[in-house]
Amino acid sequence: MSLPPEKASELKQIIHNHLLKMDIHGKIREVLAATVREERGPGQRPLSETDFLQALQRRGIIEDAMKGLHFTQEVPTDSETASRPKAAPHLDDNITLHEKTNIDPSRRHLYVQVLGGKAFLEHLQEPEPLPGQVCSTLTLYLHFRSQRFRSKPVPCACEPDLKEGFLLEVQRDGTGEGSKMADATAMLSLCDPVHMVLIRTDTSGETALVSSYFLDWRAVLCSPSGKTCFAVELMGVGSECKVPAGVLTVSLELYPPLTEALSTAVVSTQQSLERQRTAEKERLFLVYAKQWWREFLEIRPSNQSKMVKIFAQDENGINRPTCSYVSVLRAGRLLESPRQAARFVSLLAHEKAPVVGGGGGGKQEQWCTLMAFLCRGKGDCEDHAALLCSLLLGFGLDAYVCVGTKAKGTPHTWVLTRGTDGSITFWESLTAHRYLHRAIDPDAPPLAPQPKPSSPYRTVGCVFNHLTFLANCQPSDAVELCVFDLQNQSRWKAMSEEALKTVCGPGSTTSLPPLPPLCAPSLDPAAASNQLELEMRFLVSEHRKDLGLASVWDDHLSYLLSSALSAYELERCTGVSCGNEEFQDAVRRAVPDGHTFKGFPIHFLHRNARRAFATCLRSVFCEEIVCCRGDHVRLAVRVRVFVYPENACAVWLMFACKYRCVL
Repeated sequence: MSLPPEKASELKQIIHNHLLKMDIHGKIREVLAATVREERGPGQRPLSETDFLQALQRRGIIEDAMKGLHFTQEVPTDSETASRPKAAPHLDDNITLHEKTNIDPSRRHLYVQVLGGKAFLEHLQEPEPLPGQVCSTLTLYLHFRSQRFRSKPVPCACEPDLKEGFLLEVQRDGTGEGSKMADATAMLSLCDPVHMVLIRTDTSGETALVSSYFLDWRAVLCSPSGKTCFAVELMGVGSECKVPAGVLTVSLELYPPLTEALSTAVVSTQQSLERQRTAEKERLFLVYAKQWWREFLEIRPSNQSKMVKIFAQDENGINRPTCSYVSVLRAGRLLESPRQAARFVSLLAHEKAPVVGGGGGGKQEQWCTLMAFLCRGKGDCEDHAALLCSLLLGFGLDAYVCVGTKAKGTPHTWVLTRGTDGSITFWESLTAHRYLHRAIDPDAPPLAPQPKPSSPYRTVGCVFNHLTFLANCQPSDAVELCVFDLQNQSRWKAMSEEALKTVCGPGSTTSLPPLPPLCAPSLDPAAASNQLELEMRFLVSEHRKDLGLASVWDDHLSYLLSSALSAYELERCTGVSCGNEEFQDAVRRAVPDGHTFKGFPIHFLHRNARRAFATCLRSVFCEEIVCCRGDHVRLAVRVRVFVYPENACAVWLMFACKYRCVL
């Protein structure tokens, strides 16, 4: 049977890799030396090739080599077949070829290959993980022009085994460009970088941002072969943004290669012009912002103390206008309503930027780019507010990020939307709570009824979105006294929209990170719910065993709890409570006369069973159920995992018991 040339070369490569792995050359040398010693003598004939092959067979070298050459083929499901190419054949001995895929020959593609990491000195003392041992891992995420990718997690090490390939489509946006292959000139004008985000995940599932790097891929346009390879030095983030985190070796390759490569001078000149243009725009905006700030202070000296946030530092320590952190973000079919978007954002955990050392009470300045925030899965209130504002703008609302304070003067950021009727609604991005704002009239008569403050916010210094920046120039910045008539220049001082567009508009500067799309969840909610529920049953049974109590589970009662958990999540999403009557009726039917029913629902943002159980036991009500004593005690537990984009999870857990009281 004849093989096509590409298959034959692939087969040769597989065999070559396998022979290298089993150190065939070393074994041949050993057999050769032993055979020569055995055959050495005055009357012996010279050693022939046949004699040598027989010696290899006697020692089992050939048999060992053939044993490892068993090929297996993964058979994907129908859904996987539609979303990814078939896996390439691989050897049993963990010799895996790169996956192959059919690419559109009318489109240009960039193959980004990470060939390994080194000099990750933070993990210098990391021990080699034992087989099956849970260890901290590193995962690399990529974003390029609405395309997102992630690598397989690899164990943390000084030289992590990050070896992965990503196939990026390089295509110009615009009418009539979809069917054209991007030529060298068109690709040179594409200044969008490849955003690389490295995330560390520890053994408990907690994530940390290691590095965020913007790769200018256009160096490959200079290569006559269409290939280039170089080292990328990743820097730390936040207070460590000037400290190297590690080095990745990256290879770039164009498919199909250019018929004629560009000269290095042309590419470097283009990059230099873009940097100069960006620097000039940022310089002019800074000059304008200083003048605008002086005018704002002249209105009222007390404006100096208001929280007017014009610039903010990102994870790489780069100062950017706050308006650039907000964009119009449409979630496609992943989110169905503004309230569901608010629920999704609230499920991303809240964590302040890490800082080394304590004291001083100062807050670490770090507004993350959207890609870094989504990959990490958690961030500060500014990250949540910017994402929620972007999603609400995508749903067609007039949304703004508010910068101010809440109780005890703590700096805080939240979202405001304006209705067509002038109504003002505050959205808390950390909890998805909504508050209708009604301002107090300080000039009203003393006995006139005044609205009571409903929100937890105390002061507001400025509001902004992707097009507008407004500073509060009212006599008081107290939220309860503020009138959000944003067109009134005597109450709100606006920045020039034209000036903002020069540094915050789409494609205005090359320093702006591109907007990544949201990713659909890959987690199976039913499987995740079943797994967590089994773990919870085991933990409860073990806990009761330690107390000398038996555990008898009522599967029917456990099933009935599902409707309550579904109603709780629906209420968090929509603000409307429903289904409680049916749940109560079902429980009354399931609990016999003379028996008592107790239930304890709780909500988590993680799927760590032991952490969740330890938290539950801190509640007196939950402990009463888990440690229930009585006659005919029956236990129940139900877990429901609700999955949102980016694998954000709302985990609802309910413990219940029914028993006949004997006291």
